[in-house]
Amino acid sequence: MQKTSSRLLALLSLLQTHRDWSGDDLAERLDITPRTVRRDIDRLRDLGYPIRAFKGPLGGYRLDAGSQLPPLLFDDDQAVALALALQSAATSSTIGDDAVRALATVRQVMPPRLRRRINMLQVTAVQAPEAGSDASPVGTQVLVELSRAIHAREELRFDYRRFDYEYAAHADPDRGPEATAPAEHPRRVQPHHLITWRGRWYLIAWDLDRDDWRIFRADRIRPRTPTGPRFTPRALPGGDGGRDGDGSSSGGGGDVAAFITGRFRGTDGTTTDWPCRGEVVLDLPAQSVAPFVQDGIVEELGPDRCRLTLGSWSWTGLATTIGHFDTDIHVIGPPQLTNAFAELATRYTNAATTPPP
Repeated sequence: MQKTSSRLLALLSLLQTHRDWSGDDLAERLDITPRTVRRDIDRLRDLGYPIRAFKGPLGGYRLDAGSQLPPLLFDDDQAVALALALQSAATSSTIGDDAVRALATVRQVMPPRLRRRINMLQVTAVQAPEAGSDASPVGTQVLVELSRAIHAREELRFDYRRFDYEYAAHADPDRGPEATAPAEHPRRVQPHHLITWRGRWYLIAWDLDRDDWRIFRADRIRPRTPTGPRFTPRALPGGDGGRDGDGSSSGGGGDVAAFITGRFRGTDGTTTDWPCRGEVVLDLPAQSVAPFVQDGIVEELGPDRCRLTLGSWSWTGLATTIGHFDTDIHVIGPPQLTNAFAELATRYTNAATTPPP
């Protein structure tokens, strides 16, 4: 028979599955008598766990929410996932200090094998997720493996699923906009940093076959084993980006944040400004435009007019974004933006007049 302490942990683990358990079922799962189950339930209650007994043919137990926080029980994967979430939250201006203290508490009580895994997780949260955004899930094991390769400075080999527009256009609409082609493409990289951007996980790495920096969606990565040889970390464009002797990032998250922000805005990562920026006047009140332009500048020109200065990764993309506002548009400049509107007008006219195949 199990010792009392290990038996209590096993019983608590069963009760945390959020279902009702009969006394006989618990006794059978734990290989103990129903009387021992009742005694162990009383012990857990004394520790602060709100376990409620319910009536029925055989009677049973349920773990409810309580008024105080009792000791918690996590398996290995849950503990690593908790540490990942706390690391990401630590960069928040609102709960950053609390997240740091919580992470220190969790790390202190972890066994050495888990503490080593957590210490390898170097995560930079660059952009918080937007309200209502759909963040693709990533397996904890994938994140741990990526972090381990970054920390060990080992070349990483993985299969990568790229987004295929033609496949997505003919895919089942029930699969949603993130449908990807089933083909996986082998990649060989020197991993540099693991980041979160608006709720998604990304790997920044030097692509050895393309001889350039690349950013990979972590949920599309399937690591291969074994990893490759060790390498000397490169500096990110526009910043130090190297690593200290313990494998942690030197230069802090600022260089990484600037690089990733620039790349997502269509630059080479050495600048965070948009490569294309234009100015228009919209026949809408400023308060109707401002919530939808993120880092754009909105100036009120009257009760129903405003000036909008906005950036994008391309002139066509900028014109398309401005076209989302259902109103007349008056282009102030530059000429490239005017040309982009003209090209879109031609394209939309052709789409409206061309008969379907």
